[in-house]
Amino acid sequence: MNYRKKLDLTGKTAFITGATGGIGASIVEALCQFGAKVIVSDLDEERVDDLVQKLTKDGHSAVGLTLEITDSAAVQSAHDSVLADHGPVGILVNCAGIALSNIDAEEMSDERWLKVLDVNLNGTYWMCRTFGASMLKAGSGSIVNIGSMSGFIVNKPQGQAHYNASKAAVHHLTRSLAAEWAPRGVRVNAVAPTYIDTELNSLVKNDAEMYGAWLDGTPMNRMGNPDEVASVVAFLSSDAASLMTGSIVSVDGGYVCW
Repeated sequence: MNYRKKLDLTGKTAFITGATGGIGASIVEALCQFGAKVIVSDLDEERVDDLVQKLTKDGHSAVGLTLEITDSAAVQSAHDSVLADHGPVGILVNCAGIALSNIDAEEMSDERWLKVLDVNLNGTYWMCRTFGASMLKAGSGSIVNIGSMSGFIVNKPQGQAHYNASKAAVHHLTRSLAAEWAPRGVRVNAVAPTYIDTELNSLVKNDAEMYGAWLDGTPMNRMGNPDEVASVVAFLSSDAASLMTGSIVSVDGGYVCW
């Protein structure tokens, strides 16, 4: 058995949403290094262009596409465009997501609740539904959703009922699609990260109470790094994970053990 070959993504096209963020950009880099052609997708056209230029300069195959994942018609249009220009997408990574945390549930507005659910759950579903349909026709494909340890536990000290609920829903959506699509060759898994040391979370280091609570709740006593999430996504995307579907893989420094 050639185990190294199982990790090789050469000849596969991968579509990544939220691709210019801290975790997303690391996932893009990981999939490129394993040989995939990547479609870099995000909201900010300038950031998308900058990342594509960096990747191509490093010798990787990458193209960019701006996309609002909460617009199902836009998702369908993006899919059709990619299919026409680059062929079938064999790997889909749904990394786009927002938190808008640190708000008590009783004070949360309808707008804030709906915005987080729309991006994290609806957007993930529109992407799975649209790209998954093509994978089902092809009889193969791997989808990796970015969930969260917040889909298992209630974070503290910050209030984020909307975020927690959205990520728990992403986990169960992952299992539901996996069960439906496994007989037809499409795998659907998710990664559930801990607090990751990205620009999005950098401000917490100025909040001693919150930062201390985060580290005290983590057996490894540290935040994670984007590459530690990307490595697991690359594995799940590959044939090395060929027997895995419906799995929610914790990448959390042991957080959910306590």
